[in-house]
Amino acid sequence: MTTITLDRAGAAPADRTPIADDRAMLKAAADLTRDINAPRPGVYWGDFLGSVAVGYAALVAAIVVQSTALTVVAGVVAVLALYRALSFIHELTHVRHASLPGFRFAYNLFIGVPMLVPSFMYEGVHNLHHARTRYGTVDDPEYLPLALMKPWTLPVFIIVAALAPVALIFRYGVLAPLSLVSPALRRAVVERYSALTINPSFRRRMPEGEFRAQWNRIETACALWAIALVALAATGVLSLRALGIMLAVASGVAVLNQVRTLVAHLWENEGEAMTVTAQYLDSVNVPPPALLPALWAPVGLRYHALHHLLPGLPYHSLGEAHRRLIEVLEPASTYHNANYRSLGYLVGKIARSTMLPR
Repeated sequence: MTTITLDRAGAAPADRTPIADDRAMLKAAADLTRDINAPRPGVYWGDFLGSVAVGYAALVAAIVVQSTALTVVAGVVAVLALYRALSFIHELTHVRHASLPGFRFAYNLFIGVPMLVPSFMYEGVHNLHHARTRYGTVDDPEYLPLALMKPWTLPVFIIVAALAPVALIFRYGVLAPLSLVSPALRRAVVERYSALTINPSFRRRMPEGEFRAQWNRIETACALWAIALVALAATGVLSLRALGIMLAVASGVAVLNQVRTLVAHLWENEGEAMTVTAQYLDSVNVPPPALLPALWAPVGLRYHALHHLLPGLPYHSLGEAHRRLIEVLEPASTYHNANYRSLGYLVGKIARSTMLPR
């Protein structure tokens, strides 16, 4: 899940030896997880609704308490809980909807519309990132060779994410209504401003059929909410302090997600197609005993490399899958080479890579 774009042209070329598939690892990953492939609705609903409840309760607390310290504490809790709830958009793109009836509707009702990150911004886009021939290429909407780009691109990548809430209000509150009377603007809005991507060259296709009808319904709800939010603030019904706290929490969610995105991959591929094993090695697991990844990479995102091996595996099964693979695969297995110890180590690794002479 990604949010902001930079220019691929800043990447320096790097010589790469093609990586062959580790068939033993791929077979073990498939064989050892056959019995944990089914999503457990109780886990999904309990986790999601619990995160929503904690997130909005903390947001209300941040707005109503008078103590600055308590406002900050409540705001941090709101960021972490709402970020966890929003991360379920990733699961929506992988789990069959028949396995979780009503879950997409609940996501959009409680998170997608209020936070202006509806499910259609990821559905039909994220699956392209997992396509065997697209990953890491110019056709991958969620990939840039960040490790091969200039050092200044990394802080820009993170900082600009803080502007996402304001940009989303403008996209839904202004551009969406205007696009109804301008086919050219409508095409631009759909192609360029309706997907969570980081690849600036990606252009989304216009929605069709039932997906288009669903898109239009959800987008209308987002537009009405964005307009209402601005109107409430403009008329004084919603205080500027309350609006500021809401935007600050939303910015915190966006920045935290962008930091997580930065370390989800090593970003060392400059455009060529990659084997599944090469894609795995360009991706990242941050498994236990580290504790903090449960906060900054929730809903299974701490096992992002494993997810690229088994994209259909439910998030609640990834930890067990990792434990099984660690126990069965020998120490020399490729599997161990995508496991890292911390966020700080990964940020440093990518930052150092941008500073190498090329």
